[in-house]
Amino acid sequence: MNKTSILGIFFLVILISCGSLQREPKFTNIRGVVFGTYYSVSYYCDKGRDYSQGIDSVFNVVNQSMSYYIPNSTISCINRNETTLADEHFLTVLKRSLEIAEETKGAFDPTISPLVNAWGFGFEDRIKMTQSIIDSLRQIVGFQKVSIEGNRVLKTISEVQFDFNAIAKGYAADLAGMYLESQGVETYMVEIGGDLIAKGLKPDGTGWRIGLEKPARDMFASQEWDYLVELHNRAVATSGTTRKYFLEGGQRFSHTIDPKTGRPVTHNLLSVSVFADDAMTADAFATAFMVMGLEKSVEFIDARDDLQAFFIYSVNEKDFETFITEGLNVIPRSEL
Repeated sequence: MNKTSILGIFFLVILISCGSLQREPKFTNIRGVVFGTYYSVSYYCDKGRDYSQGIDSVFNVVNQSMSYYIPNSTISCINRNETTLADEHFLTVLKRSLEIAEETKGAFDPTISPLVNAWGFGFEDRIKMTQSIIDSLRQIVGFQKVSIEGNRVLKTISEVQFDFNAIAKGYAADLAGMYLESQGVETYMVEIGGDLIAKGLKPDGTGWRIGLEKPARDMFASQEWDYLVELHNRAVATSGTTRKYFLEGGQRFSHTIDPKTGRPVTHNLLSVSVFADDAMTADAFATAFMVMGLEKSVEFIDARDDLQAFFIYSVNEKDFETFITEGLNVIPRSEL
């Protein structure tokens, strides 16, 4: 359920330069590293102002709230049961996490941390997993063990540990976008490790063109986009199994952990790109769908009107096929 730092699926933003015969908003691109991955912020504004300091401040606030690598972050203190008080960003993400956990019947679960760590995909070394250990860890995992009262986070058992890796980058992208809007920027794209939100139309009247990566052979394969989508006032996040895993006994163990079984998923879904109104929602559902698998995910989306998705799944060891939900236009690179 935890994602790779770069998520396994790479978004290549294809930027089309505009003509310079008339005065147009200036294009600015800011790149850097945050949350253990890369980010890119692109926007158009009249004077080409540099908003990198403000963007960095947004990311620092999210880090201080939700990074378990920072000893005094909100999430670290709550996980250690040193406090029940939470900041507004933690509460926003936890509330949305609990909503999506309920909607997906636990396929997405913000308390998955003990299992993720035990399998070696968190901030601790992998241990030798047995069914007894898995069963024991499953007893301390479960979104039903958490509630919110005002600005306090309550646990039914002290061992509950939060992990927002599958939703925090999307939230940070949304927050950075809101910051740009507060500065009067209407056309922008914010991408953090594959979680992306795009608003407005570029000066030539087109949306933001986004490349989606084809499944990689292994974690060392180069990143190559093979599909194209155009975004306008929409967010997308991708999760997959081909970039972060470990091999043992000739078997590949994915970083996506099913909270119900306590084990890495074993179905044939290689990746899913989820489209939603905000990146936080897209991020969380991308993880949930990787747990649920293709059939259940498609059934889930068919019952809603706020989500779309692009699935890539294997049909054998070498070949894969795709499935696109209704209303989504994904163009293969070969057709461009």
